[in-house]
Amino acid sequence: MPHRHPTFSIGAVDEGRSLFTGAAHGPVTLRPGTLVFVPAERVHACNPVPGTAWSYQMLHLDAAWLRAVRREYVQTALDGTEPVRISTEPETYERFRRLNALLFSNADPRGKESALIEFLGDTDAGVGLRIEAPAVPSRLAGRLRPALDRLRAAPDCDAPLEELARLADMSRYQLIRAFRAVTGMTPHAWQLNQRVNLARERIREGAGIAEVALQLGFADQAHFQRVFKAYAGVTPGRFRA
Repeated sequence: MPHRHPTFSIGAVDEGRSLFTGAAHGPVTLRPGTLVFVPAERVHACNPVPGTAWSYQMLHLDAAWLRAVRREYVQTALDGTEPVRISTEPETYERFRRLNALLFSNADPRGKESALIEFLGDTDAGVGLRIEAPAVPSRLAGRLRPALDRLRAAPDCDAPLEELARLADMSRYQLIRAFRAVTGMTPHAWQLNQRVNLARERIREGAGIAEVALQLGFADQAHFQRVFKAYAGVTPGRFRA
């Protein structure tokens, strides 16, 4: 049945086959490993091939939120002419599966935000949308210094991605890419890693685990345990022992 969504929709076919209508060049058969990017309000339909079953995943993004993110990094104007995009690249499909699993997990919201913005920016760049590079590589560290100073000065406070991007004079997507280029991590991962390094020092000095978790801004001791083990390979208790 033809329909439309107020959201920007991304669908992934996991098993089976379906027939998609709404693309510029007529109906398209979707097979496992296919991704479909459907702009908000675009009329389309997607149904399994008659007599068969299929399995798929969907992600719906608020249209206003996506426009705001894109305005930060896309130099090419995006309007109602944006086409439906269909991708059959295995790497993009697997990346989407990992992203969807992360978004629907109990992971930290800031890590989810970074992963989502990075995925969207990379897929936009992959279809030729003009995204300005944040700076030449030799200058990236200097551009990031204000954001890094902010994270170092208050390791117990979650710094919004918007604030860090403003300090570096970049879009959120550019900031994430620049952080990866300079540090090998996203801003959120860098901050968590910094907290774990500080936690190691304080535990060595004799501080209690619950006290350290509170001092470094973790939601609770269980959250601290999960993050510490992810970065250190052992629990805080085992590390102290």
